[in-house]
Amino acid sequence: MLPNTGKLAGVTLFITGASRGIGKAIALKAAKDGANVVIAAKTSQAHPKLPGTIYTAAEEIEAAGGRALPCIVDVRDEKQIGDAVEQAVQKFGGIDILVNNASAINLTGTLETTMKKVDLMLGINLRGTYLTSKMCIPYLLKSKNPHILNLSPPLNLNPLWFKNHTAYTMAKYGMSMCVLGMAEEFRGSIAVNALWPKTAIQTAAMDMLGGSDVGKQCRKVEIVADAAYSIFSKPTSYTGNFDIDEDVLMKDGIKDFDVYAVAPGQPLLPDFFLDEEPEALVKKMKDQGATPTFQSGKASTESAGIGPIVETFKIIKGILSPDVVKTTQGVYKFDLSGEHAGVWYIDLKNDAGSAGSGEPPVKPDVVMTMDSSDFVKMFAGNLKPTMAFMSGKLKIKGDMTLAIKMERMMSLMKPKL
Repeated sequence: MLPNTGKLAGVTLFITGASRGIGKAIALKAAKDGANVVIAAKTSQAHPKLPGTIYTAAEEIEAAGGRALPCIVDVRDEKQIGDAVEQAVQKFGGIDILVNNASAINLTGTLETTMKKVDLMLGINLRGTYLTSKMCIPYLLKSKNPHILNLSPPLNLNPLWFKNHTAYTMAKYGMSMCVLGMAEEFRGSIAVNALWPKTAIQTAAMDMLGGSDVGKQCRKVEIVADAAYSIFSKPTSYTGNFDIDEDVLMKDGIKDFDVYAVAPGQPLLPDFFLDEEPEALVKKMKDQGATPTFQSGKASTESAGIGPIVETFKIIKGILSPDVVKTTQGVYKFDLSGEHAGVWYIDLKNDAGSAGSGEPPVKPDVVMTMDSSDFVKMFAGNLKPTMAFMSGKLKIKGDMTLAIKMERMMSLMKPKL
């Protein structure tokens, strides 16, 4: 872990979406130095599935040694942002650091994405970042070492990062374009940078979407908080950078990254927008001692000539149980192409579950389309579902939450092998 230096004592941070997750972790890291934190977020009352409010975050910040100002803010609302900025200046005397963390995500294709979702993502990610920056900049210009940090990825025009979720990519890249433009516009006056995680990060939202098994393949929020802390300690001449958390900390001399892992030794899911061949990632994870989710000679690529799909489904049927059905509650259809083309299904919603060839007995909640060889690789542990989706090898239609649960079901196969 990166140690605190005290450099942020008395510094005022305005952080959007700071009631939980990465935003709160950055706030708590700064609070240990004695920083002032403006918690600009929407959650004033506890969410049934997402713990934490602006008020509970404020209590944690003050317990850590900082001062807190909780403000109810929807970053799409100009008046709410303006009021929060004014309150921050009145209470703390100014604003030194802005962290644009608030974000919305919806990983669906063009035809499946409603305009309400499109407007939400563009409104929060792009417009919210631009608007909050615009309203904080007059005060940042008065600071001794002002920073704007956007939690957004490096700009990458590889089409695979657009094809499966164009709206989300445009919205997220909008935050990155704010960095590109504002860094140059305010060069010499304000440091404007982006920060993005190398791996998936465990947050309450991630747990809700994918369950604890997905969380075990993530790093803790503290790695992003430590990287942000490092960036804030740099002068305003450090600007226009699209930093990756691990790279920032390696330059600071951090060598042990296991301390940031939720489950050290487990394979780590890569985050979006970072180019690296899935096969290379798998090899790297195995070299680091990661254990594949599914290992079976019968269902490996070497057995492709003796009915690998049939053998895979034999094992799937062997793990079906009322408990698996109860915790999953989804019907999956697999539309496979290539050498072993065909339609298969797994029903994890009805009775004790069922699986086999052909159309599912009821309307599927999730339809997964991919090459049969990649399907075998996926269930053999040689291709993670997340990486298959991110690289375009797996197309998904339907309920993304249930799609993520498929990886959890695969982990149940391990004891049967």
